[in-house]
Amino acid sequence: MIQPDELKTIPFFACLSEELRHRVAHNAADLYVPKGDWLIREGEVPWFFVLLQGCVEIEKEHRGKSDASWQYYPGDFFGETSILLDSPTIASLRAHEASRVVRLDRMLFKELIDSSLECSNLVVQVMMKRVTAIRDYTRDNNPLRALVVGSQYDAECRDIRVFLSLNRIPYEWCDSGRETDRIPAYVPAGLSGSFVLVDKSVLIDAPLTVRKVADALGIGTAPADSNYDVVVVGGGPAGLAAAVYGASEGLRVLLVERNAAGGQAGTSSRIENYLGFPNGISGDDLSSRALKQASRFGAEMVMTRDVQQIETVPGGYRVELDGGSKVTTKAAVLATGVDWRRLEAEGIDRLQGKGVLYGAARTEAATVVGKKVFIVGGGNSAGQAAIFFSSYAESVTILVRGAGLASTMSQYLIDQLAQSRNIAVETFTRVESAHGADCLESISTITQEKALVQRPADALFVMIGARARTEWLPEAIQRDVNGFVCTGRDIEKWPKGREPFMLETSLPGIFCAGDVRHGSIKRVSSGVGEGSMAIAFIHQFLALEEHADLAIA
Repeated sequence: MIQPDELKTIPFFACLSEELRHRVAHNAADLYVPKGDWLIREGEVPWFFVLLQGCVEIEKEHRGKSDASWQYYPGDFFGETSILLDSPTIASLRAHEASRVVRLDRMLFKELIDSSLECSNLVVQVMMKRVTAIRDYTRDNNPLRALVVGSQYDAECRDIRVFLSLNRIPYEWCDSGRETDRIPAYVPAGLSGSFVLVDKSVLIDAPLTVRKVADALGIGTAPADSNYDVVVVGGGPAGLAAAVYGASEGLRVLLVERNAAGGQAGTSSRIENYLGFPNGISGDDLSSRALKQASRFGAEMVMTRDVQQIETVPGGYRVELDGGSKVTTKAAVLATGVDWRRLEAEGIDRLQGKGVLYGAARTEAATVVGKKVFIVGGGNSAGQAAIFFSSYAESVTILVRGAGLASTMSQYLIDQLAQSRNIAVETFTRVESAHGADCLESISTITQEKALVQRPADALFVMIGARARTEWLPEAIQRDVNGFVCTGRDIEKWPKGREPFMLETSLPGIFCAGDVRHGSIKRVSSGVGEGSMAIAFIHQFLALEEHADLAIA
C-alpha cells in the first residue's frame, strides 16, 4: 500500500495538500510490474500513471510493429493526454525493468488537477510538450505502408485496396487513368500499368494478387504449425469471436480467412445497434479491435487462404488449405458467412467491377464523389451503405422489389434515410439491365406495371439476399436446400449415442456459427454470440472425447 510520505518527493504529488495525498494513498492502485509486462495497451481506456521506481518505455505501433520511442523514470507521469482529450490510449506502456507505479482512475486524476492550480499547470506544460513530440513523431514516421497505382475499374487493384482498408493498413491510391501527376517522386521511373509499392521498397506488379501484397507486408499467409486444438474457418464476427474466446481459454487456435477480418460486417460504415457502442462503430473498427484481441491471446491468423477440404482422421480432422498446406485439429468452427446473391439482369456480369459491385466497401467512397449511385437491396447493409455514400455522391437511390423497408431494415436506419436530403427509396422496382461500353453508364428499371425506364448511373451496388458457399464441405455435413449448414436439433442423421450440441454439425466436433448456419439470425451481435457459444460447446466436446479415450485405455 502507498504511504502518503512516499508521495512528497514526486513533483506531481508535491503540488497537493496533505489531505489529498492521503486520499491518493487510500484510493490509488499500487502496482508492482515485472520487467517486460504491459501497463496499458494502445487503444485501451486510459488511466493516469505516476512512476515511483524503475523505468517504463512507451511503444507506438508503426508499420505493423511496435516501436519503443521514449523512456520514463521515477517522478514522470503519463496518461494525461488521452484522459484530457477524452480519447483511447495513444501508445502502449511496458516495464523496461521491474517498476513500481501509482495508477489513478480518470475521476481521481481530474479531482486532483481541479484542486491545485500548480498541479494543473504542471500537467498542461508536460502535455503540450508531448503533443508537440507526437506531431514530430508522426511527421518523421509516415504510417503509409503501401502505394496502390491502378484504375478504379481494375479488379485486382480494387481487391487490394479493400484488403488494405479492412485490415487497417495505411495506403495511398493513385488512379492511373486520371491522376498520374500524383504518383510520388520515390516511385522508380518507367513503371506503367497497375502496381503496388510496399514500404517504398518492395515492388509488386503483374500479376497483382492480394496474397503477394500480404506477404510483402509481413501478414501471415501460411500456418506456423501442423496441429491445433481448433481451426476457425472464416474471420467475420462469428469467427473472430470464436478465435478470441478459444485462445483466451487456452486452446491453440488457427483462424483462416480468405479476404480480410470482418467479413460483410467489416464493410459496414456504421453499426449503431451493437451493444456497448452508443455512438455506433464502423465494421472495420470493430473487426480490427477483435483481431488485435485475438492476437494478444495467442490465436494464429492466416489471411488470403481458402479452406478447400476437411477430412476425418484418427483423433480429429485434417484441414487442407489452398496451396497445399494441411493441418490437423481436434475440432473446427465453420464461420464462413455468406456471399451476396447474384443479380439476374442483362449486362450485370459484363460490367461487374466496372461500376457494378457486390457489397459496398468504404474504399469506394472516392470513386462516387459527385456521382449518381444506385443500391439494390433492402437490408441493414444496404441502408448503412446508402447513408455512407450520401456524404460523397450527388444522389443515392435504393431500389427495393417489395413494398418497403419495414420488414427488412432496422427502424433507426429507416429514420436516418428519411432525413437525408439526397437519398431516395423506390419500392416495387427491379433492375432489368445495365448499359455501358467500358464502364457502367446507365441502368434500366421497371416499377410494377409501368414502362421500362433508362436512367444515368455511375455506380450500382448489389446487396440482395444471401448465398452460402458450402459446396466444398464434406458430404457428411448436412445442409439445407440453400446450402446453409444444419446444426443441433435440425440434424437428421447423427452418428453418436449422445445428442448433438446446439451448434454442432452432423460431423461430431465440427461446429457452425454465424450467417452460414441454417436458421441463424443475420446480425453482427448474434454472430458474435454464436462464435463464443461454439467454443463453450467445444470445451464440452473435448472433455467427452478425453473421457472416452481414458475409458478405452
